[in-house]
Amino acid sequence: MNMECAKSRRNFLKTTLLGGAGVLAAAKIVRMISGTMAAQAAGLAPMTSGSAMSRVSIAGGDDRAKIAFDSLMPFQHKIAAAIGNKRVVLKPNNVIIDKPLCATHADNLEGILEFLHSIGKTNVVIAESPANGSAMDGFANYKYDRLATKYHVKLVNLDMEGYEVLYVFNEKDMQPHAVRVAKMMMDPANNFVISAAKLKTHDLVGITLSLKNVVVGSGIKDSGAGLGKAGSGGGRSDKPIMHGGGTYGINYNIFALSAKLHPDLAVIDGYEGMEGTGPVNGTPVSQQVCVASMDWLAADRVGAELMGVDFSKIGYLSYCAKAGDRGQSDLGKIEIVGAAIKDYAKTYQLPRQWEQITGWQRPMGA
Repeated sequence: MNMECAKSRRNFLKTTLLGGAGVLAAAKIVRMISGTMAAQAAGLAPMTSGSAMSRVSIAGGDDRAKIAFDSLMPFQHKIAAAIGNKRVVLKPNNVIIDKPLCATHADNLEGILEFLHSIGKTNVVIAESPANGSAMDGFANYKYDRLATKYHVKLVNLDMEGYEVLYVFNEKDMQPHAVRVAKMMMDPANNFVISAAKLKTHDLVGITLSLKNVVVGSGIKDSGAGLGKAGSGGGRSDKPIMHGGGTYGINYNIFALSAKLHPDLAVIDGYEGMEGTGPVNGTPVSQQVCVASMDWLAADRVGAELMGVDFSKIGYLSYCAKAGDRGQSDLGKIEIVGAAIKDYAKTYQLPRQWEQITGWQRPMGA
């Protein structure tokens, strides 16, 4: 197959397997839990420097699977080399198991799987820990089971795959708290993590893109737990622990955990985004675009632009940008490959709690 010429739906189908001021607050938090978070961040592989140039691909069109495939093509050789012999962990955003608009669409995953197949990478799992219910039920509801059959990939419930314990901050008691995190998401020597995220607003942090999908989605829950509460089985979910008790806690925790929990490749589906009361109860935005990058921060930066959201108002991403070692957030240092941002940018309706969401910019207690 001539991969460089995969420009039409017909050509795409031929490739298928079947033939068809907040910094002050953050500094206070850093000092408070330096003994725990600093210890768990030790020995990490370096991430992209904020001074380096990054590339982000934008693809648009009326076929959801094809634009995901096309967005990845500019990076085919680098992605193949980065994966090497590792297993690919494809992490969708299934915040809950029974509302399609909030979840990663099967067609987006199909485009990614087609791309992986085209570069000879077939050791792939689709892995998730939703906030409610079983991941397996969500996979069935969202028709991922057909992908498992077609592409011979394994569907994995992260809640059942073992965990490691990390520590996060809670602003209510100013103490670190233990949180269980899926072990599969913390094994960079053996796993290559792809965040198959969506362009969505979020009622706690403003927007949720590739990083938050991996960080919060990696927190696990017991059988019977749902939406952060004990379910009929009396289980516990650790996802609310990551939320840190408020706007300071959740933004800092996502930033701090990003040192160990982040995607190796970001694919953000904006074919149909969500605005308003995301990440579950918002309304659809037709945009027909997909973003991809091996620099997740650069991808999230471009995602914010496509949503018409002021990046500087998003706490956890602003912290990552200021850290200087998470990736590139300066648009002047991001090379856009493919379509221009302006060709697909829209202005999303923000959550009604916007003033509270952006409260992280004020020092705690102000």
